[in-house]
Amino acid sequence: MNRTEYKAIDVARHIVNYTNEQGKTVSNLKLQKLLYFVQGFFLALLNRPCFSDEIEAWDFGPVVPVVYRNFKEFGSNSIPKVTTVYDYEKEAFIDYIDDIDELDKRLINAITDNMSKYSATKLVEITHNQAPWKNVYKPYMNNIISTDSIKECFEEFVNE
Repeated sequence: MNRTEYKAIDVARHIVNYTNEQGKTVSNLKLQKLLYFVQGFFLALLNRPCFSDEIEAWDFGPVVPVVYRNFKEFGSNSIPKVTTVYDYEKEAFIDYIDDIDELDKRLINAITDNMSKYSATKLVEITHNQAPWKNVYKPYMNNIISTDSIKECFEEFVNE
């Protein structure tokens, strides 16, 4: 089954677990940039978003607020593997199940592998120099970065 879109938190959990399995670490700051790059490459290569949540222009680059809030307790530390999630309907923690399509996982993993070689600081610098963030960023405003602007930016990148 190839879904149209996932929730950003599910993609984030996959990235966190994947990086942990690879013996690497990911902070919330780096995770935010990886999500941005995943979204960009999905838009440019597959002509569809990876996740439905909006990305906002924050001081340190693109951010998915719901994912930021979910992992903010870790601060600048590495996020550990996600094994349980809170089910609000059951009002209990349940085992986490990664239900992202295998083909989508491969692309997410490849993007993660490629972009993880850069530090969080370098990823912030890269995103600060790209039009999607630069064109909408205003201090303390958290403006939405449109998927159209992300797609346009990444299509140029992919075509080079």
